[in-house]
Amino acid sequence: MVDSDLKLYLAPSRCIDSDDPLVVDFAHSAIGSEADSVKKSVKLFYAVRDSIYYDPYSPFYKPEHYHGKFVLQRGRGFCVSKASLLCALARACNIPSRVGFATVKNHIATKQLLETLGTNVFAYHGFTEFYLNDKWVKATPAFNKELCILHKVSPIEFNGVDDAIFPEYNSENKLYMEYLDYHGSFYDVPVETIITAWKECYGSERVELWITLFEQNFANRKFEGEEIVK
Repeated sequence: MVDSDLKLYLAPSRCIDSDDPLVVDFAHSAIGSEADSVKKSVKLFYAVRDSIYYDPYSPFYKPEHYHGKFVLQRGRGFCVSKASLLCALARACNIPSRVGFATVKNHIATKQLLETLGTNVFAYHGFTEFYLNDKWVKATPAFNKELCILHKVSPIEFNGVDDAIFPEYNSENKLYMEYLDYHGSFYDVPVETIITAWKECYGSERVELWITLFEQNFANRKFEGEEIVK
């Protein structure tokens, strides 16, 4: 990929606010004096994985819900908003990055989340891709370390060389995550596409209800305290 093709993946976009001062400051704080792009990407990955708690009850229906500034200020986010933040941080550090999507089946979830979704299929699960050493590398920062320990799964580790995606089995050798379909990679978060896919997967009425009742319903829910389905 020539340099001109990478410009798109270095620039801020509607959702990926890599030029926001808060995003820039957080990125530079995370990488410190590191100059190597691979090592910078690793530091950024762990900063997002563990300092931003996974929260499936996060807002999702407006572009600003995916702004790095919004996620940093909230301190919580679901897979797509955390992936968008990581993408913004990478671009702020001059690392070409984009967001990728897959539909997955999660065999280890909470009772309350499964009741909310009506299924264990997670449509348009999001992850980040970095362009490092002339190739795209996947990095999945969704689940923070504390949550992984609670659910008895190994935290995803990232070395900047190999893809870091969810394992098929957990630490007890039980089915954990199945990748059902990949939906491609994007320079920006395709908010409308995600909402359409969610309506097809979960039902329009259910998704519209989430949007209508979000502030008074989901905002006070704490995923890490919910009952784990075994």
